[in-house]
Amino acid sequence: MPPAASDREPTTPPPAFLREIAWNADGLVAAVAQDAGTGEVLMMAWMDEAALLKTRETGLAHYYSRSRRRQWLKGESSGHVQRVESIHVDCDADVLLLKVRQAGGACHEGYRSCFFRRVAEDGRLEAEGSPVFDAGAVYGAGGPAPAAG
Repeated sequence: MPPAASDREPTTPPPAFLREIAWNADGLVAAVAQDAGTGEVLMMAWMDEAALLKTRETGLAHYYSRSRRRQWLKGESSGHVQRVESIHVDCDADVLLLKVRQAGGACHEGYRSCFFRRVAEDGRLEAEGSPVFDAGAVYGAGGPAPAAG
């Protein structure tokens, strides 16, 4: 038998800003993580409403993996968590910017930023910088699926 209304946890209405977000057809919004101290862009991933609420509740970045069809905590396997200092919404309300303090690297390939490759003048991709951790040692030989899904 369900608990009596007086025994249930009070429900808190969702934060008003959630109504302003321009969720895509899949109920997701793009989220860019930026280093709060340096301004470096670290990664892009997707968030659903639950991931965004969990991020606000815990102060740690949570995202939604389209490939795994589930919420995930950034750093859940590597320990390279993102402590969120602030969340910003762009003018169209279809992209979030998370200003974070990144532990270790943000990229599953071992780099601090997922944007470690640049397009050279000849059209090739060139890696800039060096990995900040050994992805093989952290994730194993197969490595993780790309986190942004």
